Amino acid sequence: VQLVESGGGLVQPGGSLRLSCAASGFTFRSSAMSWVRQAPGKERELVAAISSGWSTNYAGSVKGRFTISRNNAKNTLYLQMNSLKPEDTAVYYCAAGAPSIFTSPAQWSYWGQGTQVTVSS
Repeated sequence: VQLVESGGGLVQPGGSLRLSCAASGFTFRSSAMSWVRQAPGKERELVAAISSGWSTNYAGSVKGRFTISRNNAKNTLYLQMNSLKPEDTAVYYCAAGAPSIFTSPAQWSYWGQGTQVTVSS
């Protein structure tokens, strides 16, 4: 299993970024996928998750600002992040291998290397 994130960077408050995760080594279209973030000194937080049937789950702190989606033809997961806030600053990880979109971060089996998102003026 390989998960490779891209699209992170430095953005001003109120700005937008789109993260991508290229997946390989497993049946992407049949798998629940998620984005998990970790800020310095904090535990990993499930940001958003999407099932194979396109059901979604969002953390309350990002609901209405972030959108998770997937392209099964390209084996790619996305996270569109709008109205970014300084508190969104974290390393964002793509994760796979959980039975449910409500699974806690510690129970996802496969992880990418992470991409840094920094929201600052």
